[in-house]
Amino acid sequence: MPKYRVCFVCTGNICRSPMAESVFRSHVADAGLSALVEVDSAGTGGWHEGDGADPRTVAVLEAAGYEPGHRARQFRASWFAGLDLVIALDAGHLRDLRALAPTPEDAAKVRLLRSYDPAASAAQTDVPDPYYGPLDGFEECLQLVEAASPGLLAAVSEAVKEKEHTP
Repeated sequence: MPKYRVCFVCTGNICRSPMAESVFRSHVADAGLSALVEVDSAGTGGWHEGDGADPRTVAVLEAAGYEPGHRARQFRASWFAGLDLVIALDAGHLRDLRALAPTPEDAAKVRLLRSYDPAASAAQTDVPDPYYGPLDGFEECLQLVEAASPGLLAAVSEAVKEKEHTP
């Protein structure tokens, strides 16, 4: 069976999206879905292509027990065909990704991460960019990612089941 593919996207792919990738990959593994779900990340821009995650991202992930291995890359429109779900970390990424999508079906694959957090209101859709701030912004980012991960995992688990039963 083909894997269900999820890609997290932020601006430079060194803070928010690699954090979401690491956290969600851990949730997928804990659920026993690693053989069925592939998780990665990218940025809307290519400024940091090839770089590792920001050291503050790595520190926060490691302190919380997550594996932080990562190399930044820029999201490409051609990737939509191989992805099932594209998770934007804020409304600007959502807008940019939907504009980049080659088809309406591809644009429909793009969702905001916080839409999977039942405690987030309609006014709280973004995971704030911690890059220009202190370490506590990275810790807040992790909290927001962790809060949305169970809801995202439930949605992906359901989609994987549906994909298994579709000829």
